[in-house]
Amino acid sequence: MSYAQLAQLELLNALKSINSESELNEFKDLVAHFFAEKAQKEIDAMWDQGIINEDTINQWGAEHMRTPYRYAANRT
Repeated sequence: MSYAQLAQLELLNALKSINSESELNEFKDLVAHFFAEKAQKEIDAMWDQGIINEDTINQWGAEHMRTPYRYAANRT
C-alpha cells in the first residue's frame, strides 16, 4: 500500500470523529496549517540555497497569473 493510500485511510478514520461544523473547521485549519508549514520550509530552503531572494519575492508579488478568458473566440 502506498503512503498516499495510507494517508487517505488515516484521513477517513479522522473524519469519522468529526461531529460538528466547528470540529470540521478546526480539522480544515489543521490540514491547512500542515501544508502551509511544509511550503514555508521549502521556501526557506530555497532562500538558503540562493534559488530565491528579495527580488524574486517582489516579482511574484507583481505577477498576474490569472488564466485569460477566451470568451470571444468560443462564441457561436
